[in-house]
Amino acid sequence: MTIETAQAEITMRDNAEATALLGQYNRNLKEIEKSFSAQIIARGETIRIEGTPEEVERVRALFEKLLDLIGTDHTPSPSDVRYMINQTKAGVGLDGVLSEVVRITHWGEEIRAKTVGQHRYVKAVRQSDVTFAIGPAGTGKTYLAVATAIDLLKKEKVKRIILTRPAVEAGEELGFLPGDIQAKVSPYLRPLYDAIFDMIPVAEFEKLTENGRIEMAPLAFMRGRTLNNSFVILDEAQNTTSTQMKMFLTRLGFHSQAIITGDITQVDLQEQTSGLIAVQAILSGIEGISFVYLDKTDVVRHPLVARIIDAYERNAPTSSGIPGTA
Repeated sequence: MTIETAQAEITMRDNAEATALLGQYNRNLKEIEKSFSAQIIARGETIRIEGTPEEVERVRALFEKLLDLIGTDHTPSPSDVRYMINQTKAGVGLDGVLSEVVRITHWGEEIRAKTVGQHRYVKAVRQSDVTFAIGPAGTGKTYLAVATAIDLLKKEKVKRIILTRPAVEAGEELGFLPGDIQAKVSPYLRPLYDAIFDMIPVAEFEKLTENGRIEMAPLAFMRGRTLNNSFVILDEAQNTTSTQMKMFLTRLGFHSQAIITGDITQVDLQEQTSGLIAVQAILSGIEGISFVYLDKTDVVRHPLVARIIDAYERNAPTSSGIPGTA
């Protein structure tokens, strides 16, 4: 039986473009070569790809996307290349990947949507008043939400940012913790601080906090408020009850926007149903509300994180309570 083969050729403009595409010491080329079965031959400013039609097309599309990025003065990093390889191998395409800057960190690094799922997420946030981002750890749910919030605040498109999380471990009763309210809340909001400090220096954050432009509070403190001209982020929403979720969503005032993030596979509630699970059926199809679902192909942490998530998914308890059984 004869195996059908195909080939494609890509020509780069000059040596500088070839270096940006192939990477220093050809590290991008080596990463691509070991990820696909197609044969890739790079000579000078020409790349020839040979293999099955499907593999040739995948590799060609990947190189073309990388060249498009280089054309926008963005030199793909090794991690960028790995993300794009994973997207290509998963068959989800590369539309929107790394195509636009969400925010620039205070040390000059560009924050971009690195996967197709992240691109859908950023697009939904820009088009909807309320966006739910649901997915596993490492998919950038919180990070992109904070990056968008800081960007809008710096551009004076919102007057304040409000960041909140349910304090499940303390049962929303924070009084026994030492210190003022900020000290009591800080342990629960640490992931939000980590993201913020990438966007702005600590001194600027402290100033914005002092004048009320950035507020961080436990979810229990949202009751009774009306949040106008605000960008509101509810993080770890899988640990809200349905009552808390309704309470939070009805705080939204005029000229405000909300992002709700969570991972429904990591619910810490002991007895009640997660408000994030219930809200999907309740609010599905309502204009102005978007649900974006991220998965292991959108993980942008260490490559091992995606494999860990995959392993847990394969070994999740089934109806019998035993991993891997029906």
